[in-house]
Amino acid sequence: MDKVKVHITNRQKEVKIPSGIRLLIRRCCNAVLQMEDFKGSVEVSVSFLNNAQIQELNRDHRGKDIPTDVLSFPMGENGVYDINMETGASVLGDIVISVEKAVAQADLYGHTLQREIGFLTVHSMLHLLGYDHEAGGLPAALMREKEEEVLEKLGLTRDVSYTVPRP
Repeated sequence: MDKVKVHITNRQKEVKIPSGIRLLIRRCCNAVLQMEDFKGSVEVSVSFLNNAQIQELNRDHRGKDIPTDVLSFPMGENGVYDINMETGASVLGDIVISVEKAVAQADLYGHTLQREIGFLTVHSMLHLLGYDHEAGGLPAALMREKEEEVLEKLGLTRDVSYTVPRP
């Protein structure tokens, strides 16, 4: 892997983005690319949205009229990506994260916002590289394994599980 350019844009005002989150996202993107032994320079776009904005995208692109935590928009297929003609970098695609949803999920799962945004970034990066969990089974298990491997390397391990604590 050569150069990694991560374009990060905050398009929401509901949640203040804590310091260090942008660096964390860049670290997550780099870690996934290293794990996958990706060759060449890459560009990735990450945008912070609110629930209404991500709901609109989810409705328009997936036919699901509900807010979601993260969406991935790959710019490649089967390992072939669009190329930025000015830089020669592979354009992997766009990641959009609902910061409102990330805050709620961090609280729900009892971990930090950093862990949640790290997870969402790693998850989406794997989608941009062609991984899919939608059908379940072995592909979903492999994707989850890779997510946890990257997060562990970054020191973002989960403390217990993703189960919701019962009152």
